[in-house]
Amino acid sequence: GTDTNRLMFRSLLISPAAALVASLLFLTCSPKSTWKYLRSEDLKAVPASYDQTADNGRINGQGRPLATGACNLYEAFEPDTNHLDHTPIRYIRINFHWMNSVDGAQNLKEDEARKFTLELYKALNYSMENNKKMWLPNGNNTPCLPIRIKYQLTPDPTRPGDDGIYFHYDDKLYFYVTRGRNRNLYSRDVIEKYGVQPDSVLNIFMMPHHPDSLKSETYSAYNTGVALTNAMKLAAKWFEIKNPWDFRGVLNHETGHIYGLSHTWAYNDGCDDTPQHPQDCYSRGQYPGCDTMTSNNVMDYNAQQLAFTPCQIGKIHQRMAALNARQRGLLAPTWCKLDETKTIVIRDTVAWLGAKDLEGNLVIENGGSLTIGCRVSVPPGGRISVHAGGTLILGEYAHLHNACGGRWKGIEVEQSGELSGVVLTGGDPRIEDTDNGLSSAIKK
Repeated sequence: GTDTNRLMFRSLLISPAAALVASLLFLTCSPKSTWKYLRSEDLKAVPASYDQTADNGRINGQGRPLATGACNLYEAFEPDTNHLDHTPIRYIRINFHWMNSVDGAQNLKEDEARKFTLELYKALNYSMENNKKMWLPNGNNTPCLPIRIKYQLTPDPTRPGDDGIYFHYDDKLYFYVTRGRNRNLYSRDVIEKYGVQPDSVLNIFMMPHHPDSLKSETYSAYNTGVALTNAMKLAAKWFEIKNPWDFRGVLNHETGHIYGLSHTWAYNDGCDDTPQHPQDCYSRGQYPGCDTMTSNNVMDYNAQQLAFTPCQIGKIHQRMAALNARQRGLLAPTWCKLDETKTIVIRDTVAWLGAKDLEGNLVIENGGSLTIGCRVSVPPGGRISVHAGGTLILGEYAHLHNACGGRWKGIEVEQSGELSGVVLTGGDPRIEDTDNGLSSAIKK
């Protein structure tokens, strides 16, 4: 017992000393690591052999190379399921306007409307978080990708107590008429009068069908809507909708229009994965044969409207990333403030051929390789770090900048002994808004 105790005591004394010696030996043998911010003269052209041997300048290792301008390809904006964090969630800012007659008889009462709105808001984000597999064509193998889009109910910060839900009483503007001499679905009068933060928030107007229309046997008072760039008007018999979740498809459909999606059933909408079909079936149990002929796509007219195809998702994200698109202004600019918890780390071979608005720093680890073939915005104060053994390749259409009018720190590269981080350029990429002397003036 005594000898055992002495042995244990000695091991406790020796272990810290041994650990210290091992640490000193490690530090002595390890190469010294230094970091340096690149300047324009430090950039090197991609070797001629690169394009012949590497496939990370192409989409999924095949298809169109960087030189064709992948920024215009919807597929370049589809979320990568192996690197979901490379497609940050985009938040569409929204508010709701409940239109009613002056006597308050033509739409839900305010407490009921507010309750309906909050439940619908929950349903909208649930549908965006839970994309559904396409039903058409029957037996298809179309991937079901995460959408990476959510809604954000947005109050007006200049209005005390505002919750982003508004009520308006106006006998001239409360109603929605889809057809006939008095149709007003495309009129922006109600938007111009009652819109709140219209340049930065998608205004959603919840309108009843006109009571005179409801008296007509030929008027179809179905759930409907229209998209008007920075606003939408939705119409329904609101008193008869028992479950707000049943209306999420209609609103998502109009959001699709806002961000560039077209109807899919009758003509080419620009996406190969949205098949044309006769649109004869509204639901699977409607008629014989509808079990294999019904669509559930968000841009068709059907009872579901819950499925977004990969191309549709890519098309929306492309519009959201377009700097000159008015609809981009409806997004919460999460890329305008550095959030280091959103740092993206590249550890394998990756190609970004669509535009990215980063929310954190970008790090390329030893063994990682990133090819950038489109616009990438780095948040104010952010940086790109290329570790020793890592590679960053800036293609011909690469454009590094800050999309918020701010400045970012630039590209820093690690040197560890004889191993260094590598930054290569192909063509003439644009580099702007850095603090450390890095710009588009590249030495050839």
